[in-house]
Amino acid sequence: MARKKKEVDNKPKVNTDGIVGLVGSTSEQAISETLEINYMPYAMSVIVSRAIPEIDGFKPSHRKLLYTMYKMGLLKGKRTKSANIVGQTMKLNPHGDAAIYETMVRLARDNETLLHPLVDSKGNFGKVYSRDTAYAAARYTEAKLEPICEELFRDIDSDTVDMVDNYDSTMKEPTLLPTTFPNVLVSPNQGIAVGMASNICSFNLKEVCDTAIALMKNPEHDILETLPGPDFSTGAELLFDEATTREIYSTGRGSFKLRAKWRYIKEGNMIEIYEIPYSTATEVIMDKVAELIKAGKIKEIADMRDETDLGGLKLTIDLKRGVEPDKLMQKLFRMTPLQDSFACNFNILIAGMPRVMGVGEILEEWTAWRTDCVKRRLYFQVQKKQERLHLLKGLERILLDIDKAIRIIRETELESEVVPNLMIGFGIDEIQANYVAEIKLRNINKEYILKQTKATGDLEKEIAELLDTLGSSRKLKNLIIKELQQVTDKYGKPRKTEIVYETAQIEVEEDEEQVPDYPVTLFVSKEGYLKKITAQSLRMSGEQKFKEGDSLAFSQETSNRAELLVFTDKFQCYKSRLSDFDDGKASQLGDYLPQKLGFDADEKAVKVILPGDYKGFVLFFFENGKAAKVPLSAYETKTNRRKLTGAYSDKSPLRSCMAFETDVQMAVYSTDGRCVIFSTAQLLPKTTRNTQGVSVMTLKKKAALSHAVAAEGSGIVNQSRYRTKTIPAAGAILKSEDAQEKQITFEV
Repeated sequence: MARKKKEVDNKPKVNTDGIVGLVGSTSEQAISETLEINYMPYAMSVIVSRAIPEIDGFKPSHRKLLYTMYKMGLLKGKRTKSANIVGQTMKLNPHGDAAIYETMVRLARDNETLLHPLVDSKGNFGKVYSRDTAYAAARYTEAKLEPICEELFRDIDSDTVDMVDNYDSTMKEPTLLPTTFPNVLVSPNQGIAVGMASNICSFNLKEVCDTAIALMKNPEHDILETLPGPDFSTGAELLFDEATTREIYSTGRGSFKLRAKWRYIKEGNMIEIYEIPYSTATEVIMDKVAELIKAGKIKEIADMRDETDLGGLKLTIDLKRGVEPDKLMQKLFRMTPLQDSFACNFNILIAGMPRVMGVGEILEEWTAWRTDCVKRRLYFQVQKKQERLHLLKGLERILLDIDKAIRIIRETELESEVVPNLMIGFGIDEIQANYVAEIKLRNINKEYILKQTKATGDLEKEIAELLDTLGSSRKLKNLIIKELQQVTDKYGKPRKTEIVYETAQIEVEEDEEQVPDYPVTLFVSKEGYLKKITAQSLRMSGEQKFKEGDSLAFSQETSNRAELLVFTDKFQCYKSRLSDFDDGKASQLGDYLPQKLGFDADEKAVKVILPGDYKGFVLFFFENGKAAKVPLSAYETKTNRRKLTGAYSDKSPLRSCMAFETDVQMAVYSTDGRCVIFSTAQLLPKTTRNTQGVSVMTLKKKAALSHAVAAEGSGIVNQSRYRTKTIPAAGAILKSEDAQEKQITFEV
């Protein structure tokens, strides 16, 4: 509560607010009032005008720099000195040349901060992965805009965004840039305001555009199917955790785990690290390793050095004799920033208010804002065309009597009366009369006027089409989708950050001994018994023994070092090596998989797959008529793991599961006696293991998908009868010669 003012003397004084006071006057004020009057406006200014990005993906500093470069003609022109750009930008951004140049450095190609750089740079701009590499001064470097900036400024002169005065009201600048793609998710952004912060990771442009399109077509679309995770300019590996990813996509908060990429060079007995997490730097890693060596916690390293050059990042570790590179790297991942986290905080300004949003909500806001931009562009085009049409309509009236128009102009004594006389003579308005009066004498002929007015019909048609688009939300949506597809086709790039599926898996220690390799034959029964028999034992054995009521599901020749994937009815996958199983004989029942692999209670094996080198894909067919195509690589792990949860979708009972290296023809059967044959090439691979898939068979009421087999082994005589080029399809009724009994469990 403010106390009574203590007067010191009576000399009048005018303060900065123009209020007359007393010289030397002092007063005491409650701190809550001081904060409200002085600090809160400053805090809001930092939040709204500086630190938090808006829906176009830019902070004001980014936007002012890019717009200045655009007005300088640097989208199509040659590079100019960075100092020149910085100086010009100060007309919009009065915060000093150093801050402006730092902004340019971050947007530059050579700095490698962005997946899609916005500034085409020449010179030393430093590196995002180096803490100590200093960028050159602005007077030494050159820059221009990258071609992708065309998508940032497209139709900016068509009233797509609001233009406001700069700080001294000498020129106009845009409040937002009309980006044709969701740049807010493509360009990483970090900002610390007062009382809040923002940290947005970058995503792959193609995946973001595909997700935006999918959500516009179907608001219930599962974002994880088209946007598997972030993509960083420094590459590295993303340790995928579905639960964490879904939480970040939903709430806008959480952390992604990143891990460096490395390779072992046998010749020099050394490890080369060539990609590191986006959230760390080479010097930070080097300092931490040196600290661990000095503390005696790491004894396997003889030397470590930074060999980064023009070819890219490279940290080299010389190993001592006998050191296993895999074990050392696992140790370094645990103890150094070679494995790090990127903390997400998707805080974005929406209509001047900060909001933390999930990915779906961000794309929804962007779509609404982009729709408004497109509407404004179409209104602008309609207005321009209507103005042109209005002039041509006036020209058409003159066509009725060109001689009369010339006579009116010639016989008018005062210049100021020419336009009024033309208006009276032909019944046209002032704008049309001015246009006619400005026509050159050489152009006042029938040919010229006919040529000009010929476009009237086309203009009317174009205006009608534009107005029709404006009145149709579907057409507006299709227009935005078309522009997104064009951006994808032109600027889409493959992912840099590799996704590693290692979440919810149970670690086991690797066998210390070298696993011997020799040929074996694998036998698996319907009940889940596995036998591994050597070639010599197989030659000497008789008939295979099975439990009463059990029989052979499949057999396959392989090697002792081969890996094994066992899918269960609890939506889990158990991974093992054949070397973990003892060599058996034909007279034995073999190892019971649920007991050997430690299945959960009442869990049963439904499919055994030998993944080989993890090339190809796994096909899952569900009772509801859907099929999912998942790359085998989704089940590959860098370390020896045993159990993967969420191995396939739990939304509908599984009816068939099989693996193929290349696309094949599949025969799918329903319980009401129908069959459809299609190519697996018609199914797009899904990045998430537990994807629900897509519909392949249109099922009638009370019918369900019963099973699926490769068409080649289906026994169907006339396959063309059941084949379809589009899915889903209802299929055809099975004929008697095609309706043979099919083996549907443990298909090869």
